Amino acid sequence: MIRVAAVPQTVSMTRFSLWLEQQEVVHEIRHEDGHQVLMIENEMLHQPVFKALEHYLDDPDNYAEGAGSSPGPPRRRRPSGQWQASPRQAPLTLGLILLAALVAWLTGFGMRDEMVAMLTFVNPFEYPTGSLDQRIEALTGTLASGQIWRLLTPDILHFSLMHLVFNAVMLWYLGSQIEVIDGRGHAIGVFLLSSLLANGSQFLISGPLFGGLSGVVYAVLGYAWISNQFRPRFQFPPALMTVAIVWLLIGFTPLTQVLLGANMANAAHLGGLIAGLIYGALVSSQLRQQ
Repeated sequence: MIRVAAVPQTVSMTRFSLWLEQQEVVHEIRHEDGHQVLMIENEMLHQPVFKALEHYLDDPDNYAEGAGSSPGPPRRRRPSGQWQASPRQAPLTLGLILLAALVAWLTGFGMRDEMVAMLTFVNPFEYPTGSLDQRIEALTGTLASGQIWRLLTPDILHFSLMHLVFNAVMLWYLGSQIEVIDGRGHAIGVFLLSSLLANGSQFLISGPLFGGLSGVVYAVLGYAWISNQFRPRFQFPPALMTVAIVWLLIGFTPLTQVLLGANMANAAHLGGLIAGLIYGALVSSQLRQQ
């Protein structure tokens, strides 16, 4: 059986399953990790069935069952022709974005130092971090004191509205697709792995004064891009990865200081991208073997 997609339990798959039966598509719906996983027998039908599922998820209550037609997309209701998850379908991604927005408001986009210091990788008021040895010692002391949350919380720190909005838009566009299509478990996996690698890399390079979801954004970019090389299933404009790589390279030049008046967290971006590529390749390879 070939995995097509994971659909939240809140979405009824009854009509879609009946439609697949009418098309004589051998399939089954498994329940895993709080999701319904659609599996089909014929790998050649993966793409048309996936397209049809996208259309079904647009409006399950008004899905046209189209008796006698071959597996392919029924008429779409949205004029844009592009499927995008609803907030109900991707609560994890939406929750992360809302949490980052709330923290940005509470910290005044980084203006309230004491509150920011509670969320940085280590507390900059408690530890010196001028050298690599000091950073390692600070990290060891922080973890020994039980402040494990600091490994992840730099993600939800943002220091400008533009930074927050850009990260939110990109994370929703790709992160919600990963959550709906590959399942919430894999979305959590890529979020956690990218956070640890991106935040850890940036801290060791520059110290604790950084933040943002950019590392996670680069991770979902890498995950979706590499996944589509194995088995296309995400909406991903080909030029998007090119733009992301160019911007990543620009970040290692003085141009960012000239254009933005600030340096970018380049190590976090690179670490997130690597994490996403690795995790996406592992997941896609596993799916191909099923």
